[in-house]
Amino acid sequence: SGFNGIGHMDTMLRGRHHIGHYKEGEEFIQNVFHVLFLLFSGKEKSNLSICWLQYEISKVVQCLQAKNKKKLKAQGRKSKKLAKNLLKAPDNRNHLSLWKLYAYLEWLLGNIDDARKVFDTALCTAGTGGLKSPQLCSLSLLYAQLEVELLESIEGAVMSRAVHILTKLAESGPYMPYSGQVLSVNILKARKTYEHALQDYLSKTPVSDQDQLSDANQLVNLVGCYALFQYLTVGIDAAVLIYAQTSEKLEAPGPQTCENTGENFGIQNFPTALEAVTLLHTNLLRFHMKISVYPLNPLREALTEALKRYPSNQSLWRSYIHIQRKSHSASKARRFFDGVTRSTNSLEPWLFAIQAEQMRKKLTENVQRTDVGEIHSTIPETGLTNRIVALFEHAVQSENGTHCPLLWRMYLNFLV
Repeated sequence: SGFNGIGHMDTMLRGRHHIGHYKEGEEFIQNVFHVLFLLFSGKEKSNLSICWLQYEISKVVQCLQAKNKKKLKAQGRKSKKLAKNLLKAPDNRNHLSLWKLYAYLEWLLGNIDDARKVFDTALCTAGTGGLKSPQLCSLSLLYAQLEVELLESIEGAVMSRAVHILTKLAESGPYMPYSGQVLSVNILKARKTYEHALQDYLSKTPVSDQDQLSDANQLVNLVGCYALFQYLTVGIDAAVLIYAQTSEKLEAPGPQTCENTGENFGIQNFPTALEAVTLLHTNLLRFHMKISVYPLNPLREALTEALKRYPSNQSLWRSYIHIQRKSHSASKARRFFDGVTRSTNSLEPWLFAIQAEQMRKKLTENVQRTDVGEIHSTIPETGLTNRIVALFEHAVQSENGTHCPLLWRMYLNFLV
């Protein structure tokens, strides 16, 4: 091919192969990590360890998406070795965020029992901070979410391991591994604790910007845990209600409108919390639709509202495209894309609009193509091709689009 790419362009399909991580680019990135590792100490070093492990996890995810078992095995061995070495460092032994990533890595590699052991060990050694400890909340939330994804249906979920984890978190006592049942009285107590904790958080005003950032993260974890707890013990409507109440509170007007009362709403001005809560909400709805019968409309409405507000959130766009693929009418989605691209400068709406049309084109071609090898249908699908070219033309004329190599490459790739 005559050139070496650094990093990866995983959006391009080359023949049947996804373009993965190039050898030279990979060596370069590993060298950067090794060199930086010697320069940092203390908290910075721990943060760098987290970045490094996250990068390793991204490669494992890529192998999973490509369904390459042989590569996954090799990558899994390398990533686990790195994770264990990072955790051996004296600074990192009690670093919950690293333990969380290591457990997640084991889970992704399919070693569910090993992952549970790591999660349980981390929770046992984490102390009794309960809902007051941001790291503990974050760890418990991920553990519970992964456990919920294993559930076949919502029936009998009250006795599940996920409920045990969330109940123990609310009790603020020492963690005990799951023994197969959860007491009803503990569930009732936990629900009260969550309710009070959320009320306290929403009514409190942070002092400094740093506090505000950690408070916003903590609020998101707390809302996630409480909503998941309600989902498993009461049902989907109870969980949606918590997301709705929190969003309403976070959308409250900031100091600009309240100058006369002299009040400062603090956390309400922190938009990332609202975005993260919205993401949790849409993900839960998507999961619920996967394991039981539930109308599509609440999810569609939640996504369209969220995307008008956060047009550059890729996870939300992915969910939106995913649900739109199920509907046979493209006009609604096209109008929506058109509206969002007019009202924002961010490139994501263009990229996802193009991707949605390309998926539709592929689907149409698959349907039209007969089973006689490479004989193509006599009616070419030009309408979609012209539409995609028009989208590319508009996108590259926008201010950000002109300077986006990915967009130009996608355009060239499509024309070829």
